[in-house]
Amino acid sequence: MRAQRIAVLVLALAIVFGGPTWGAEKNQASHHPPTVQEAERFIEQAEARLNKLAIASSQADWVQATYITNDTEALAASARGEFLGAVTELAHRAKRFEAMKLPPPVARKLKLLKLSVSAPAPQDPKERAELAQLSTWLEGTYGKGKYCPQSGPFAGKCLGQSEMEEAMARTKDPATLLDLWEGWRRFSPPMRPKYTRFVELANKGAREMGFADLGTLWRSNYDMTPQEYSAELDRLWQQVRPLYIALHTYVRSQLVKKYGPQVVPPNGPIPAHLLGNIWAQDWTNIYDLLDVPGSGGGVDLTPILREKKANDLGMVRYGERFFTSLGFDPLPETFWTRSLFLKPRDRDVVCHASAWDIDNQQDVRLKMCIQIRDEDFRTIHHELGHNFYQLAYRHRPFLFQDSANDGFHEAVGDTIALSITPEYLQKIGLLRQVPSTESNLGLLMHGALEKVAFLPFGLVIDQWRWRVFSGEVKPADYNRAWWDLRTKYQGVAAPVARTESDFDPGAKFHVPANVPYTRYFLAAILQFQFQRGLCRAIGYTGPLHRCSIYGNQEAGARLKKMLEMGKSRPWPEALDALTGERQMDATAMLDYFAPLKKWLDEQNQGKPTGW
Repeated sequence: MRAQRIAVLVLALAIVFGGPTWGAEKNQASHHPPTVQEAERFIEQAEARLNKLAIASSQADWVQATYITNDTEALAASARGEFLGAVTELAHRAKRFEAMKLPPPVARKLKLLKLSVSAPAPQDPKERAELAQLSTWLEGTYGKGKYCPQSGPFAGKCLGQSEMEEAMARTKDPATLLDLWEGWRRFSPPMRPKYTRFVELANKGAREMGFADLGTLWRSNYDMTPQEYSAELDRLWQQVRPLYIALHTYVRSQLVKKYGPQVVPPNGPIPAHLLGNIWAQDWTNIYDLLDVPGSGGGVDLTPILREKKANDLGMVRYGERFFTSLGFDPLPETFWTRSLFLKPRDRDVVCHASAWDIDNQQDVRLKMCIQIRDEDFRTIHHELGHNFYQLAYRHRPFLFQDSANDGFHEAVGDTIALSITPEYLQKIGLLRQVPSTESNLGLLMHGALEKVAFLPFGLVIDQWRWRVFSGEVKPADYNRAWWDLRTKYQGVAAPVARTESDFDPGAKFHVPANVPYTRYFLAAILQFQFQRGLCRAIGYTGPLHRCSIYGNQEAGARLKKMLEMGKSRPWPEALDALTGERQMDATAMLDYFAPLKKWLDEQNQGKPTGW
């Protein structure tokens, strides 16, 4: 019995740390040209190894995100370092098979292996450990970020991200908003030197894998060349830019009425602190400042949920029932026992909502500091979209356990959120009466303040990072370049002078956490294309913004077919499976908001546009 246990342990160590099996294969490589069978065996063993390390890293990351201490950061850094090191080693060894003609699944897996991490580690063990330590420190520093106002309505309170979002949503006083906006950015300047070093190391890892820099690696993950991907983003942006300009023009004119031209320039960028959101990426919290017909269209679920005495578990159950109505199985019991739904009182956690797949099988979780409000109701539906996607492709091999491209993962949840229509809310008992079509402008404006307002922000973060990674933007110009891009794309400006002693990009979670961000721009486009495809499939002929797929098994079967593909095929094939189209197309978004665009153009007659 003891000998059997030792044999099992040796095998496990060989898989996890690269023991005799890997050494033997490496020695064989020098004696003969590689064969297809060796490539197949290599990728099979690589997936087994990475699966084990990914689980260990996910477990450590979960503890670090839900219990932030120096010790948990160190544990997460160690586990992340092991995984990054394995990916780096295997990606380099996979080069041996690059020139071969291989079965398509094997060739695809070898390519995905090189692209499987957002920050590949350098081959040097010390630098690899340093990169892992930097990445966990940056994310942990963000998670611990707080601002404690000394005066005003929030004096005496220390505001983390969730509390800051709530505070900026509630107040309309420009002085208070300015204090909150500046205060949130005080914890990020110490990140600057760490982030600079992080970029150096991640770029080195990317170059060792054969990419010009980390941004080139990121742009290689879309079944097209990096240049084609950049051109695709530009094409999609040009499709939707007129809609954004119309919204920006109207919102700015309304803010001039509210705050005066001395605060809001009538023909310039909008001061970032006045848009109701820490980052000015979502403008829904200024909805009540806009004069929109049908503004009482029942779009604000917050008072309804509180009247119903909804709690955190109840909010998540609403989301689960949406998916089961489409024919999906209920969430595993472990989801309910292992998720984090509320912000603990006794420790720091990363409150940024995220969906987790711990074991690449059934252990999916939600991490979110749920508040009983409209925004969180919709966010839960979105995050569960990730979880049901993860469950759908769990039967695929490890390297195919992902969405068709990273925009798909985000778009699935967003598509479900688009089905949170008045009709859906009535069916689940949250609305007594469906608003008439006279309220459509109000509903569409509310949606545009979230979806359309986000579009340029969805581009800016990676436009900045790609310039940083390539060296076009030097560390001495980080902040200036950030605000140049914010102004260029968004028409939004810092409300007070910013300098290079600031590090405003670090005040957005995805920068210190090194999460690629154009996925969210793609999702903003794809969700409407998904929605149009699903609504056409079920024979819906009304306005696209009033279509809900809730309860429709046919829509569920079509969605499930795409989800189960995972990343096994190029994304155009997955898009075709759901929509019958093979190219990303923003006209579905334009169709959705067409009535609002017509109204905005009428309201904007004679007003200055652009900035």
